[in-house]
Amino acid sequence: MKSEQKYLSQKPEDTFVLGEKLATSLNGGEVVALYGNLGAGKTAFVQGLAFALGIKNKVNSPTFNIMKVYKTKHQKIKQLCHIDAYRLSGFQDLLDIGVQDYLEDENVVVVIEWAEKVDQIIKGKKIKIKISYFKEQQRRINIIYNN
Repeated sequence: MKSEQKYLSQKPEDTFVLGEKLATSLNGGEVVALYGNLGAGKTAFVQGLAFALGIKNKVNSPTFNIMKVYKTKHQKIKQLCHIDAYRLSGFQDLLDIGVQDYLEDENVVVVIEWAEKVDQIIKGKKIKIKISYFKEQQRRINIIYNN
């Protein structure tokens, strides 16, 4: 079953808070797929999600590392696997760096920025986050749950 929630973010802090809010609904095993242009707010969203999971490290987009894994302070979710697919040429690149281990772990949440580059790997408990420009600092954020 598919459901969608729509939000209007007035500033980056609102996007951060929306990430925090989403984190409270996660149980582990989910893939959060982020879509949006450069500077849309994908990383701000991930930073809010990470903060709510108890991650104290600075969370930046892993553009050059491609994947970073953080330990959480959450009861059930033990790790956040943060992927930036911007520089990837596709699905095989993700498999080559070992993402499958994280995708199959019920104690991990996988977050993928630029998910359109690797859509075919995203199955199961997928949550799509579409962030688009509205006006100046404002963003439209659609959260689509695929259950």
